[in-house]
Amino acid sequence: MEVRDERIEERGVRLWLCRDDLTDPELPGNKLRKLKYNLVAAREQGHSTLLTFGGAYSNHLRAVAAAGRRHGFATVGVVRGEPHEPLNPSLAYAAAQGMRLTYLDRDAYRRKHTEPVLAGLRERFGDCYLLPEGGSNALAVRGCAELPAELGIPYDLLCCPVGTGGTLAGLAGGLPPGATALGFAVLKGAGFLADEVTRLQTETWGAPTGNWRLDLDHHFGGYAKTPPDLLAFCTDFATRHGYRPDPIYTGKLLAGLYSHIAAGQIPTGTRIAVIITG
Repeated sequence: MEVRDERIEERGVRLWLCRDDLTDPELPGNKLRKLKYNLVAAREQGHSTLLTFGGAYSNHLRAVAAAGRRHGFATVGVVRGEPHEPLNPSLAYAAAQGMRLTYLDRDAYRRKHTEPVLAGLRERFGDCYLLPEGGSNALAVRGCAELPAELGIPYDLLCCPVGTGGTLAGLAGGLPPGATALGFAVLKGAGFLADEVTRLQTETWGAPTGNWRLDLDHHFGGYAKTPPDLLAFCTDFATRHGYRPDPIYTGKLLAGLYSHIAAGQIPTGTRIAVIITG
């Protein structure tokens, strides 16, 4: 879908929305791509259970639960914080897909990657296939790297929202020669993401690709923060173009991108593909 908008056309820029979120109703966009090769690896390694981590409103937990049901894996979701009843819609959906939910207090959750915490989880749930929070690992990066070649439009700049860094790492790795990627961090204080994208690309391909950069200035107060100016942008975009960006991820991306364009930071003639990750 090409966005026809005088605010960008007057700057000589063209913009397309690439709706990867419509690929699968249960596993939209980058969720399916991140899980694709991980599910293959879990099967090849003889695992019958997937274990992963997320917050109480995690779309990743929802996706892993749905993928487990679809592909015959038991699933365990380790949720940050204390249990609350009734379950919110995200966790209720995951539970309805068969996911077993367990909880870690915030201190233990911060240490979820350490051996004492992992050993305790293995003791309770057995030798599960471990998926990191957000699903971002080298296999996830490989899956996301397949997307750029599928777009079917000419572009110079590929943009995506960034939570854990895996999608940006993969998209940048799959870009055609001459194209670059720009990721918009949705977290406040997300300078660590540059190191994380570098780590993921090095783990996947042996070295970072060097064709990407991060915007750290359009988080609008932090993850899940939706201040009035962001909501107003999303509403205006919906009125103009018939698509309402979600304010957690895509809204921040588009608002930040429009800010770059208005400031003349995107060169005239640039063709931009915005990935709606879902």
